[in-house]
Amino acid sequence: MQRLWISGYRSFELGVFDPKDKKIVVIKYAIKNYLKRLIDEGQLDWVISGPNLGIEQWALQSAIELRNEYNLHCSMITPYIDFSKRWNESNQAQFSNLKQEVDFFASTSKSPYQSPIQLRSYQNFMINHTDRALLVYDPEHPGKPHYDYDLIQKYQKQKDYPLNLIDFYDLQDAAQEYSENHNPDFY
Repeated sequence: MQRLWISGYRSFELGVFDPKDKKIVVIKYAIKNYLKRLIDEGQLDWVISGPNLGIEQWALQSAIELRNEYNLHCSMITPYIDFSKRWNESNQAQFSNLKQEVDFFASTSKSPYQSPIQLRSYQNFMINHTDRALLVYDPEHPGKPHYDYDLIQKYQKQKDYPLNLIDFYDLQDAAQEYSENHNPDFY
């Protein structure tokens, strides 16, 4: 069984505040292409991601869309219960809908947020229960994903744990490819 951890930027870090933003289409296109390649190579059974608005939720949505075509499973793991409690109603509804669509949902802590230890425990759970990672992250433009990036780099010194990045250059290439293949008037 091959399990992939996907994480990356939050939506606000990418300047995405509208669920119909064209950037989401490009990001999901890039993620789907990566997932399809792993599936075709027989290297992917599970996509495991977190609940954060942005790359994590878009990755799970992308994987769910691919389930109709491929034998692929999706899991959402949160670092603590009531993760979306402080979000607005729309974002809570989006979280709840996604939670219902995944094949497996769990929290690494059975308590509401209490301390950063829960976030570190979550990271350790994710890296120890997956075989590789994909981050939509550009080290030249740090943001919240740098915590996962740093952890994975340290972990790689001890174990064979492949990490792939989709950076801003890759996203630009994906936008160009999407435009050429789907909609010449996209951009």
